[in-house]
Amino acid sequence: MADTVLYEVTDGLATITLNRPDAMNAMNTEAKVALRDAARAAAADPAVRAVLLTATGRAFCVGQDLKEHVSLLAADREAGTGSTMSTVREHYNPIVKALTEMPKPVVAGVNGVAAGAGFGFALAADYRVVADTAAFNTSFAGVALTADSGVSWTLPRLIGHSRAADLLLFPRSVPAQEAYELGIVNKLVPAAELAAEAAAVARALADGPTLAYAALKESLAYGAGHSLSEALEKEDELQTLAGASEDHGIAVAAFLAKEKPKYVGR
Repeated sequence: MADTVLYEVTDGLATITLNRPDAMNAMNTEAKVALRDAARAAAADPAVRAVLLTATGRAFCVGQDLKEHVSLLAADREAGTGSTMSTVREHYNPIVKALTEMPKPVVAGVNGVAAGAGFGFALAADYRVVADTAAFNTSFAGVALTADSGVSWTLPRLIGHSRAADLLLFPRSVPAQEAYELGIVNKLVPAAELAAEAAAVARALADGPTLAYAALKESLAYGAGHSLSEALEKEDELQTLAGASEDHGIAVAAFLAKEKPKYVGR
């Protein structure tokens, strides 16, 4: 992976680190390709049982690198093309799909501001551990753009249509405490504890019943767009699969023996 994004797998936990601290982890083309490839690698690797998405420096990710974006738009005008905006299709959409659809939990460790696509990446995670000094901003309308990176789907499902419309139409910095109260943040921690706490949450998930987590993730996504009757049928289908897993047998045996289960992820 390119050094704009670091990728490491340790004992079933894949850590993806955005690594352009001097640019507040703004996404240039190199970083977008690297993040897309890292997310896809984690999704496809059967040895990976959970993912931690985090960042270096004082920001999580401020979204698109506007310096590069301006130069690409100028090149488009000169060539009479519109290829710059294909980045949504080529980069942002695949990144979000890999994070949301992988059959394993994703934790975002949000160390600082998450804006635009960076906000979208955080929302694409299943669980957000956030430093109390962090903030969120949709940003898109502020540069005359519409939502991307899944924000139009994820944000209203977390905070409701009305609040999502307010944050999208009138972009502003939402402090971590307010984001917690809105339901964007799962766990709010002092900034000095962010790295350790996010890693601990991700490690606990990596050591857990992976197939059950995958089924929970699928059922939540399915239930968001289907009727109760259809959701019940999906629960039946997924519970049958989970019940046949090796981890379920381990969990039941450990419960009866009054021991802590040691899951194997299958």
